[in-house]
Amino acid sequence: MRRLALAVLVLLSPFARAGEVQVAVAANFAGPLAKIGEGFTAATGHQLKVSSGATGKFYTQIISGAPFEVLIAADDETPRKLVAEGHAVAGSNFTYAIGRLVLWSPQAGFVDAEGAVLGSDKVRHVSIANPKVAPYGAAALAVIKARGLTEAITSKLVTAESIAQAYQFAFTGNAELGFVALSQVAVPGKPVSGSYWLVPPRLYGEIRQDAVLLKSGEKNPAATALLAYLKTDAARAVIKDFGYGP
Repeated sequence: MRRLALAVLVLLSPFARAGEVQVAVAANFAGPLAKIGEGFTAATGHQLKVSSGATGKFYTQIISGAPFEVLIAADDETPRKLVAEGHAVAGSNFTYAIGRLVLWSPQAGFVDAEGAVLGSDKVRHVSIANPKVAPYGAAALAVIKARGLTEAITSKLVTAESIAQAYQFAFTGNAELGFVALSQVAVPGKPVSGSYWLVPPRLYGEIRQDAVLLKSGEKNPAATALLAYLKTDAARAVIKDFGYGP
């Protein structure tokens, strides 16, 4: 009788039905998602299987049949487009964070508070994410244009596949400066390395980052649970700690 009771408790436990969810996440949010994933797994038992990269590349992969179940994008346009084209579940997309762009150097004191260094002769290379597939890259070009530096900077641009690679180019010295996400340089619990200019949003527009349930994850409880968890206070606290806007 005791064994039967234990068996019933195990079957009723949410962890007995714990599953796995295939997540495509924008490179700028890979760090926060790793932290959020710890809380998500602890609360639900579900595991994340994560691929990070450029949102535009994920779009191409998803419409070509890639088995992702949730997209955590770096913009709001791509999730809307996937819904409109029938690749994502209508009404499931929502904004989970507002991205913040920074001009960063691993060298302390190199970047000034107004970002004037961007137009300096001592800068020979500036890394950005590919603006064709990465919203942060498109935002970087908007900043350069707003500052009237398009002609001066274009030949200095080093284009990366994603915001993660743009960070690596600057970190390794292949570029003196890099346009990256604030979340990459202001990691909770760690001192900010180097120097950066927090670019005013008026220079590039709001980076609304949306998540969406893809059609392949519609019947996966782990996928719907992840999207629900992104809206919890616990997840929002992590998102805020990494420097994203509400």
